[in-house]
Amino acid sequence: MNRARVFLVNIITFIIILGLIGGGYYYFYMQSNYITTDNAKVMGDIVSVSPQSAGKVTGWKGKTGTEVKQGDVLGQVTMGNQNASITSPANGTVVQSKVTDGQIVSPGQPVAQVVDMKNLYITANIDETDMKDLKKGADVTITVDAESGTDIKGKVEEVGLATNSIFSLLPQQNSSGDYTKVTQNVPVRISMDSYPADIVPGMNVTVEIDK
Repeated sequence: MNRARVFLVNIITFIIILGLIGGGYYYFYMQSNYITTDNAKVMGDIVSVSPQSAGKVTGWKGKTGTEVKQGDVLGQVTMGNQNASITSPANGTVVQSKVTDGQIVSPGQPVAQVVDMKNLYITANIDETDMKDLKKGADVTITVDAESGTDIKGKVEEVGLATNSIFSLLPQQNSSGDYTKVTQNVPVRISMDSYPADIVPGMNVTVEIDK
């Protein structure tokens, strides 16, 4: 009985050791070959639609989900006896509509947001300590949280020239005299070769960038 128990303990110990070795090798392999982060999102260039004149909105067609071309008329602004068209400044899809018929608007007021859903990309925030291994044009494997079983291929397209903290509206202040060093992130733009139609801006992703 004791021999059987010792044998079982040895087997379990051996399996645990193999698991630790395998896990250690996987960690070493990933660290040696890839820069990995889940601090990344699907993004698109957002263009605002705005009226040029003040007045009441009529005939509004810029509802969410509407595909538009540059110059398409999305509605009218009525000013007394005159009308002025509200047009789309770019090709894309209306992802946010902010007005309805009868609403009073002013010049330059954003009334809709348009994104070209055919040209989405990834913005990944990479630790400054990994920047030495990051190369423009490097291959990237992208996994979207909402499409966890699908790997998307891409490439590093653009590397930021400043950390995110530089552009913060409220930069960190050190009024106490104590200094705590915080690892900074550099934004990196990643193109996608192709992607499912149901991927939309703002979705979370994980990226693996080849070193």
